[in-house]
Amino acid sequence: MVRAVGNTLIRQRQRGGPGNVYRYLGRRLLHSIPVVVAVTVGAFVIIVLVPGDPALNMLGYNATPESLAILRRDLGLDRSVPEQFIGFVRGAVVGDFGESILKKEPVRDVIATRAVISFSLLFYSAVTAVVVAVPLAILSAVRRNRWQDHLMRLGSMITFAMPSFWLGLLLALFFAIRLGWLPVAGYDKTNVLTILRSLTLPAATIGLFLAPILARTLRSSIIEVLDQEYVEAARARGYRESRVIGRHVMRNSLIATVTVLSLIIGFMISGSVIVENVFAIPGLGSLIVDAVLQRDYPVIQALVLFFGLTVIVINLAADLTYAAIDPRVRLVTG
Repeated sequence: MVRAVGNTLIRQRQRGGPGNVYRYLGRRLLHSIPVVVAVTVGAFVIIVLVPGDPALNMLGYNATPESLAILRRDLGLDRSVPEQFIGFVRGAVVGDFGESILKKEPVRDVIATRAVISFSLLFYSAVTAVVVAVPLAILSAVRRNRWQDHLMRLGSMITFAMPSFWLGLLLALFFAIRLGWLPVAGYDKTNVLTILRSLTLPAATIGLFLAPILARTLRSSIIEVLDQEYVEAARARGYRESRVIGRHVMRNSLIATVTVLSLIIGFMISGSVIVENVFAIPGLGSLIVDAVLQRDYPVIQALVLFFGLTVIVINLAADLTYAAIDPRVRLVTG
């Protein structure tokens, strides 16, 4: 039995029908409603709890009374707090968060442009982490308590203890400055190849930071599965070790890895904020830093809500992935 957040995975011999999945999805959506409400309220109170006058903070003390009045009206600050909240929720439902004070564009368009870059970076980072972690975990588990296992665990501790920005600087120093294989910073969107080159170092930074967590988790799961009787039975039938690992061990070991990957998505988002600024990638991470420094409150509110909803959706997708990995898994709330 593998415990995950908000649910318990119970393995059964019989396969559950699609109705079980639909019922589980409905329950998970209902359970997500309070979280969505909390995230929405949290995004709204950012501008309410700002000390002083938000309009004055944004425009500065040299702003004219007319410009302050216009901005207060645009932000809805001339209305009561309940009216402001209702207006914020109505706008959020249709994706209307007003206009960015910094970009002079609709917040929705600003986020949409940057989100493509950030999600590409996060996907690239996740692929990098999996590609690095899975072979290391298999080697470490198969060679447990040998020098390969000890080396993997030592390397994992060193890499995970290293700050992500420092790891990024080391990668840039070696692969960009010393070898000249990749650009030091910036985002070149000329074609797919230049985009991949621009995202390789940032993705490697985030991926190598997350790989030790995945590798250690997957190693423990593989070791546990290797001790099961059905694995010994497969070996007794004369199956090759590669087939035993690939067909019988890995499939039953991936559930814990998916759980960890879904839980560390928050670390990936927060890590992208640092990494995007280190490598000058114009994604959501650099956008939220610019918005905070420039006091662009509409963008800050929208990004807080967007990040929160993204984490909720990804965790829900991870829960549903369990059944795809192992059809014997029946999902029930716990």
